[in-house]
Amino acid sequence: MLKKVWVHTRRGIKFIILFIIATFLIVGTIAFLYKPTYSVFINGEQVGYTENRSNLQHRINEYVEKGDGQNENVAFVQLQNLPEYKLCLLKKNIVTNDEEIFAKIKEEGTTYYRYYAISENQEEKLYVSNFEEAESVVNSLKEKNSSNINNITIVEKYETEMKEMASKEDAISKLYVETPKKVTVAKTKNKTTNKYASSGTVNTKGTTSTAKANLGISLIKPISGVITSRFGAGSSIRRSSHTGLDIAAPTGTAIKAAASGTVTFSGYKGSYGNMIVISHGNGVQTYYAHCSKLYLSAGASVSQGQTIATVGSTGNSTGPHLHLEVRVNGVAYNPQNYVY
Repeated sequence: MLKKVWVHTRRGIKFIILFIIATFLIVGTIAFLYKPTYSVFINGEQVGYTENRSNLQHRINEYVEKGDGQNENVAFVQLQNLPEYKLCLLKKNIVTNDEEIFAKIKEEGTTYYRYYAISENQEEKLYVSNFEEAESVVNSLKEKNSSNINNITIVEKYETEMKEMASKEDAISKLYVETPKKVTVAKTKNKTTNKYASSGTVNTKGTTSTAKANLGISLIKPISGVITSRFGAGSSIRRSSHTGLDIAAPTGTAIKAAASGTVTFSGYKGSYGNMIVISHGNGVQTYYAHCSKLYLSAGASVSQGQTIATVGSTGNSTGPHLHLEVRVNGVAYNPQNYVY
């Protein structure tokens, strides 16, 4: 009996040893002939292979944020389709093609440039590369007592094509208008503030959360346009991080209600400019700021998609755009979690 057990045990040990040897041979053969690689797909089409997914994606992310680095005015690059990766085994004699993949991605990208237009009476006269340069031009015109200084404004632009940039000296020369030395008639200029009387109440505290709250409703886009400042971003024109999303659009563009509800505030509110706030129930509110016109007062019922205001540049704003906020119980959440 013991002999039979010993015979079966030896056979089992031999089988295990042979299985281990076979496994090592198979794994070794695969490791010798193949290498772990990622197949890269764009819009469902395979465009190549990469050995280092992290490096390629990091390079793509930098391109989206800064462009190819050849133009300092690049704001961002918009990609319609981001690459997808699938792990596979590839024969070692097959060469990966990161450069071709990256070139393919660049072909499909749309580059947006940021620069600043200096306007007179809302007509764009010339363009400079950055806000500091535009501000320096305006300050120089003030120092020279240019007679048109009250009509000069700076507008931040996001376009897919660059304009010809003017130097500071050329800009001052083209915009400066000498003040007449003799004034026969004294005139009083009344500045139009375009402020609306406020009705209702609103919470504008800078309390934010990066989580995604369950709103219990679906939102639609209030306007179509280019996103120029994202939730949480910092800026020289505001003291705290951004509590909403900025979408650039021409002045007068109709703003639609993202969801049905009741207007709880309508009017001028400091840095927000002309603003409408809609309550959708369960503590959920949407804010629409920097408007040029407001069409509703507090207490009005609103249906989803109804026009409630128009795009403007009132309050703390460098150009026409909609500042959109999504708040739950007074806390601001990222609007891109729900729309755009």
